[in-house]
Amino acid sequence: MLSAIQRKTTPVGNIIARLGFVAGVAPLVEHSYHLTVSFRPIGAVLRVNFMSVAERTTSQSPEVISTAESSPTEPVAQHRRPASAFVREILETLLLTFFIFWIVNSLVGRYRIDGNSMNPTLLNGEYLIISNFAYQLDAPERGDIIVFRHPRSELNLIKRVIGIPGDTIEVQDGVVRVNGVPVDEPYIQAPPTYSSSWVVPEGQYFVLGDNRNNSSDSHAWGFLPEDHILGKALLVYWPPSDWAKVPHHDFPSG
Repeated sequence: MLSAIQRKTTPVGNIIARLGFVAGVAPLVEHSYHLTVSFRPIGAVLRVNFMSVAERTTSQSPEVISTAESSPTEPVAQHRRPASAFVREILETLLLTFFIFWIVNSLVGRYRIDGNSMNPTLLNGEYLIISNFAYQLDAPERGDIIVFRHPRSELNLIKRVIGIPGDTIEVQDGVVRVNGVPVDEPYIQAPPTYSSSWVVPEGQYFVLGDNRNNSSDSHAWGFLPEDHILGKALLVYWPPSDWAKVPHHDFPSG
């Protein structure tokens, strides 16, 4: 491949020197000017070299102005995080999510009501949130609505506490009495049609459904052991139209 097609040098300095002597002005240094033009296949390169004889031995290479395409500037390398750090962050996020999920499920429980034994207070198909730790420090009280394991099966039930250890419960003529004191119960579906009396032993509870005549509870299968209690009902959260705090009831002390 040819590096140059034509090169020509013109002794312009000699002409200028002669003109100077004619005008009566002597140049300080005789300069020899060279104009060089070279051509390359990919573009034209114009090389202009004005150099004196004295400068010829000390000057660097002449400046080159090129119309040829210059090579693109290489992009600056961006700092990238290592894959191990990305994987670590994903694992940390998953572990934190599972930890929060475990904490939430340890503190609260979610249940769906299946049946009508708590009508009209709680309805079939409603979803509840209960507190799993409500009775870790305090004992259940009369009027509390609780979730528990059935003493004779694996079912989870929801009922209202009527009697605590040591209480005497009496149901007569549609009225519930605790330790001889009639209980005002505005929450029941209808007055009970059965009659009996019970004395609640230590470590046991007496529970009834608010739908007294359509409920499997302590009047049918006996007392509820304390260690079967799972938690205290807190909130109805579904369906949204039924969203409400679960209404517990304060019984008179007897």
